[in-house]
Amino acid sequence: MRLGIIGATGWLGSALGKAVLNSGLVEPQDLVLLNRSGPRPDYLGYSEPHWASDPADLVARADVIVLSVRPEDYAGLGLRAEGRLLLSFLAGTPLEVLAASGARVVRSAPNGAADRGQSYTPWIAGPDVTREDRAVVCDLLSTVGREDEVDNEAQIDYLTALSGSGAAYPALMAAAMLADARKAGLPEGVAQRAVEAAVCDGGETLRGHIGEAEETVALYRSYRGTTAAGLDAAEGAGFSKALAEALGAATEKARAISDEAKKR
Repeated sequence: MRLGIIGATGWLGSALGKAVLNSGLVEPQDLVLLNRSGPRPDYLGYSEPHWASDPADLVARADVIVLSVRPEDYAGLGLRAEGRLLLSFLAGTPLEVLAASGARVVRSAPNGAADRGQSYTPWIAGPDVTREDRAVVCDLLSTVGREDEVDNEAQIDYLTALSGSGAAYPALMAAAMLADARKAGLPEGVAQRAVEAAVCDGGETLRGHIGEAEETVALYRSYRGTTAAGLDAAEGAGFSKALAEALGAATEKARAISDEAKKR
């Protein structure tokens, strides 16, 4: 596979570049890179990848192109990629906009855990994408975590808000817990370790069992103890409603970005 990455030194571009090289999916000499800041002596410890001079040079040297730039920077690339497979990481940039490049297009929504190989990446394929293309996409995305093909772009917009948020909502909950623990007078180290135990260690028990989340909540409530009282108070204060409203607002933002991309 001759793979080109536009935005190769950004957060997601670097994560994918590192993963495909370390996994052996792409040989270093078959990797073509492009970024805004220019070539570097090595790329993540590899000196063999080729640095393209511009998008056209990268397209000429690659069969598969990964697009990992900011959505507002896409139009300025002037990308023409006829006969190529284009895998886009751009938030809110729809298939019809990407397809103007002439490529066979896949739109995806990885999250910030990609650099740890723990991203969950939903994706959707354009009408010209082949079975072989899909296999390539699965191979690439599997190097940075798990992936799923979904049915339509509305689902991608929603998943951009949900799984695409990465650690944001757990971090929001952790920040609120930490502030309350400090208010309760706990020493800083104790407060941090207690919140980490609740958010990180406690959340880990749901890995592989996320479909049982409602049953887990019900179990805690059945004890009618301190945690049950806390859960009841959280629901009474609108905890679930607040999360639903947050996801709704984020989804609408994704759709607004998509609409704006169509106007460019």
